[in-house]
Amino acid sequence: MELGVGTIVDGKVTGITKFGAFVALPEGKSGLVHISEIAYSYVNEVSDHLHEGQEVRVKIIGIDQAKRINLSIKQVEPPPQRPPRQGGPRQGGGSRPPRQGGGSSRPMGFVHQAPKEPTDFEDRLKQFMQSSDSKLSELRYIEKKGGNRRGGGGRR
Repeated sequence: MELGVGTIVDGKVTGITKFGAFVALPEGKSGLVHISEIAYSYVNEVSDHLHEGQEVRVKIIGIDQAKRINLSIKQVEPPPQRPPRQGGPRQGGGSRPPRQGGGSSRPMGFVHQAPKEPTDFEDRLKQFMQSSDSKLSELRYIEKKGGNRRGGGGRR
């Protein structure tokens, strides 16, 4: 079975870190489920959602040049439906008066796309904290392994 991007496979969690979980895949390979790819909701602690030995279904979302496999648990299932927003006027006033001459309120050639970023402050804050925690964990991991350090000294 070819392990390519977009393939959905079953695996077993072999390790938990602050920034994600390692999963054993078929053919003796393994990959990483980043903390941001575990669930559609905010994940503060990986261990709240996964544990070692747990069987999981994952989607391969990337393979880099070093042959590291990036996985996603949340992309196996469609995203949950968000509850519809409550109707009513927007903050700062009522509805807009109709435009003269009919037509769209958007400039010519503009294609409207749904926002990809969270729309309310709480979601944006959670997303920032998640990203920040992940980056800090990765930096600490690199430092422990004796990777590049900023600052200090020249060549020896």
